[in-house]
Amino acid sequence: MKDDILTKIPDVLHEEPAIEINEEEFDKTIRSRRSVRVYEKEKVPEKVIEKAIDHALLAPNSSNLQPWRFVWVKSEPQKKQLIKACLNQAAARTASDLIVVLARTENWRKTREQMLNVLKENNAPKGALSYYETIVPLAYNQGFLGVIGLIKRLVIFLRGFTKVTPRAPKSHADMRVWAHKSAALACENIMLSLRAQGYDSCPMEGFDEVRVLKCLGPNLQEKGQEVCMVISAGKRAKNGVYGPQIRMPREQFVSIL
Repeated sequence: MKDDILTKIPDVLHEEPAIEINEEEFDKTIRSRRSVRVYEKEKVPEKVIEKAIDHALLAPNSSNLQPWRFVWVKSEPQKKQLIKACLNQAAARTASDLIVVLARTENWRKTREQMLNVLKENNAPKGALSYYETIVPLAYNQGFLGVIGLIKRLVIFLRGFTKVTPRAPKSHADMRVWAHKSAALACENIMLSLRAQGYDSCPMEGFDEVRVLKCLGPNLQEKGQEVCMVISAGKRAKNGVYGPQIRMPREQFVSIL
């Protein structure tokens, strides 16, 4: 296709050179990030949390549709509810701050329209416009009761015999995976940002999702929204890390073809 933005390299004027990075400091940030279970009573400065969330918003995500929401729970009554919903575990109970990261399967429609507006304002290549006008709704719209997804599943199955074919998302279940993947990438940005700023975190999956969503209040309820994880933040206590980091042999997980 003439306007295929995926395979054709567009003639664009935007140039963004890669900046130099301190590799040693980056390595220290990665290696010193641990899941901290107990925090000191020291309060994390608000600017630190703000920056961590700003870093999360810069995470790579599918088609730049940003299927996430970050809820920084500051209200003490709601924070108490959230701690209870997180099983009252120490990582939540002793934390200075709690951030709920939500994966959203339905907000792609709104973000798609916003992307189209931005692209048109910046005279983007036709291929980019075509991608958001045609391919995005074709890929992500599953239809009422998943009917469109069922049709796509059949078409993809038949087309796959003769052509290289993207196989997902073709169901509401696939959309959940799609949203959680992008949200999880953003979660990593939050945790690395906190570590780089001298604080620590713990990604929690042990929680009652229904109660977590309920404690966020009615204004943040929407269809197709799930809790990806709850991230606690604080200053690491001396007993905050329960043991040395354990990783299995590299060759168990890494293959080179």
